[in-house]
Amino acid sequence: MATFNSYFSNETIRTLVILGLCLLMGVVLHFVFIYFLKRVSKRTETILDDAAARYCRGPLLLFFVLFMIYIGLPLMVIPGRFKPILRQSLSITLIVAVAWLIIRFTKVFWDVVHHRFDVGATDNLRARKVHTQYNILSKMIIVATMVIAFASILMTFDSVRRIGAGLLASAGVLGVIVGFSAQKSLATLFAGIQVALTQPIRLDDVVIVEGEWGRIEEITLTYVVVKIWDQRRLIVPISHFLEKPFQNWTRVSAEILGTVFLRVDVMVPIEAIRAEVVRLCEQDDRWDGRVAGLVMTDVGERTVELRALVSAADASKAWDLRCEVREKMVEFIKSKYPEALPRFRAEIKKVSKVSN
Repeated sequence: MATFNSYFSNETIRTLVILGLCLLMGVVLHFVFIYFLKRVSKRTETILDDAAARYCRGPLLLFFVLFMIYIGLPLMVIPGRFKPILRQSLSITLIVAVAWLIIRFTKVFWDVVHHRFDVGATDNLRARKVHTQYNILSKMIIVATMVIAFASILMTFDSVRRIGAGLLASAGVLGVIVGFSAQKSLATLFAGIQVALTQPIRLDDVVIVEGEWGRIEEITLTYVVVKIWDQRRLIVPISHFLEKPFQNWTRVSAEILGTVFLRVDVMVPIEAIRAEVVRLCEQDDRWDGRVAGLVMTDVGERTVELRALVSAADASKAWDLRCEVREKMVEFIKSKYPEALPRFRAEIKKVSKVSN
């Protein structure tokens, strides 16, 4: 009993004191580091340090505490059978902390990219290109980090390391089997990488896929989310954009032409209608000043087809401008030239009576 009390009062208290000091020093180091980061961020214009201080608090605290415990471990008095377990637990937790820190840094750089390349700008082609590349790259980094961290954790176990050495001889056969079974998944994964490099689509691109008009909302390594104009979401495999044709209205520029078709009587005054289309465009803020005109595109038995061509900075403005021009032109023709509205003509001949 005396030996137990002596052991508890000496070695255990010493170990607890050292452990407490390590925890305290880890917290202090974390506090000093974050404080220094905030002071630096106030003197610089970049948001890198601000984002780092905001996103990396948790993983940095865990890392500093574990690091100090790892340093103080040789000074602690721990029974021999518990030392390997404690070291392995610290190693696993340290791997998790580093992986967590790397994943958090992807969010830090995302804030930097989002701040430097604003997709809300008028000419956002380069911004959408960079956002698309980093969006896919960050997902690849996260997946690779998790895989490496999981493999590193498994390698801390001696039994797993021995099993891995035994399976190394059959790795070729296993690779062939996995390759055949996951052929479609691997093809989809490589398709995602190819989309990131060649960029047939970018974030916020206006596309028509499967007959649906929408914008690219999210690009992952395996699928693309298209936000349809009526707020539905169309989930499309990413390989679709490499294997099948689709329309991309903002591939080079967001500028676009819109058409308005009118069916009117053959007696319509073309020049007056053309002048009214130009006037309406000049008074509308959605018109970008490039194209405004009207031509006759078809002649039928009773009507002619007029096509008004207008331009806008993007597809949304072009749609609204087309609807406005169509509505105002119908009102204009009804009020100014009602005789130009489509009508049916018939000729009635009077037949005289023949006397007997």
